[in-house]
Amino acid sequence: MSAERLIYLPLGGAGEIGMNCYVYGYGKPGQERLIVVDIGVTFPDMDGTPGVDLILPDITWLKENRDRIEAVFITHAHEDHVGAIGHTYEDLGAPIYARAFTANIARRKLSEYGVAETAVKTASKWPETVTVGPFSVGFLPISHSIPESSALVIDSPEGRVIHTGDFKLDKTPLVGEPWDPELWAEVSKDGVKALICDSTNVFSEHPGRSEASVGPAVETLVAGAKNMVVATTFASNVARVKTLAEAGERAGRSIVLLGRAMRRMIEASVETGVLKGFPKVVPVEDASSIPRENLMLLVTGSQGERRAASAQLARGKYHGMELKDGDLFLFSSKTIPGNERGVIRIMNQLSEKGVDVVDDSGGAYHVSGHANRPDLEALQDVVQPQIVVPMHGEHRHLREHVKLAKAKRRQGVLAVNGMMIDLSGNEPKVTEYIETGRTYLDGSVQIGALDGVVRDRIRMALNGHVVVTVILDEDDEPLGEPWCEIMGLAHTGRSHAALVEVLEEDLSQYLGRAGSKTLADDDKLEDGLKKIARQSCNNEIGKKPEVTVVVSRLT
Repeated sequence: MSAERLIYLPLGGAGEIGMNCYVYGYGKPGQERLIVVDIGVTFPDMDGTPGVDLILPDITWLKENRDRIEAVFITHAHEDHVGAIGHTYEDLGAPIYARAFTANIARRKLSEYGVAETAVKTASKWPETVTVGPFSVGFLPISHSIPESSALVIDSPEGRVIHTGDFKLDKTPLVGEPWDPELWAEVSKDGVKALICDSTNVFSEHPGRSEASVGPAVETLVAGAKNMVVATTFASNVARVKTLAEAGERAGRSIVLLGRAMRRMIEASVETGVLKGFPKVVPVEDASSIPRENLMLLVTGSQGERRAASAQLARGKYHGMELKDGDLFLFSSKTIPGNERGVIRIMNQLSEKGVDVVDDSGGAYHVSGHANRPDLEALQDVVQPQIVVPMHGEHRHLREHVKLAKAKRRQGVLAVNGMMIDLSGNEPKVTEYIETGRTYLDGSVQIGALDGVVRDRIRMALNGHVVVTVILDEDDEPLGEPWCEIMGLAHTGRSHAALVEVLEEDLSQYLGRAGSKTLADDDKLEDGLKKIARQSCNNEIGKKPEVTVVVSRLT
């Protein structure tokens, strides 16, 4: 019989930023009892995933091993860590553990699927632990840009693993627990086999700044504003939202929250007790009776989301509120790579209205929620792990983090999605490769990335679409002329005739030339009509569109 082993398997979040999903297992090979850490989403873009609503990790391997899953643990309530919980709960069939604030958010998501609140169990912070199968798991507080973020202390018969989740070393985070190096040293004193560690800011050479450092600059900016002030940030960054609201209150302004996510996060923070002393909020319905120079709006949409409050205000009115010449709009956030075009579009739309736009290009109005390179080194020095396994980063981040670990004379393991690592013994090794990928939430259904739906959508977007309809009589002879409908194509081409007329003429000539065997065979007829339609379009407008052929036969 094979010896029991401790495994680590990322299914999302390793080799990318977002869609976090990690698996730990202990037991005989192929029989390990499993726990899942985080189950998040990433967001689509119009270039690569048009029309898709959300992107989820492919959890086929977990579904195939569902009977081995002991529990799911959620480190914090960001969408890339908890966003898929409602979409995957039935597939995983395991209890969910999270601290109070994160549990509140998770229950709200599950309620949309009719899942009872009891599916999520509220866990207390370290030193309390949860025992599931061969694992004992504790939630170790760590600072981040959302309340109650926690690393996980995962104990198994093979030793202690610390999974950091997302973190920064902030001793004054304003909301949530501060970085406590003494506590972490106490947890680590008896030895840590592996540190599974956030890699997002491994290339940032300067120590991270505290959330408390943002307040003075924001307060000065808001105090100097003459007209209405609007500010946007990540709704989940409750500390930042409070800082912005307090700056507005001190400037004598009434605070209005706009956007469902902003209201939801503040409500959850108050309900769970992590947020105290938040300034009084005025309902948007009452804002119209308050002079504009006495208003401050806190709005969603810092990443350029088309349906968020920022975008709607940039386009026109939102819940009766409208931006005007001389107003101030503050982006108290960093633009996530890939979102630049959406953010710049909103900034330009605001500028066209005469609004003064302020962003964080100078570094005064935002600080990152992730540990920079010196902070990663400091954490390693406190924990003193035998092995460092980078996660939460693109491949270049993971690779650089491995170099950092080795420079500090520790073992570093580069593990990307699907790479199962055996952490047993003194020499970690790749033991298996699991097929991974993405699942798309498209409307109300989940589809695989390789199902062809999105590929066909992209092809139609790039090339246009032609529908060809042909009717044949009982003797397989064409009944009348074929007709066409076009979408996403120019209506006239090189010949200056209507494209539809050119297509129908060319297709009619093809039918006249087609032999009886072709006319009697739907597949051959369809292939021939598609070829002619694409050739004709290419000759006329330089495009080879997607073609759908409908053959109807009278019987």
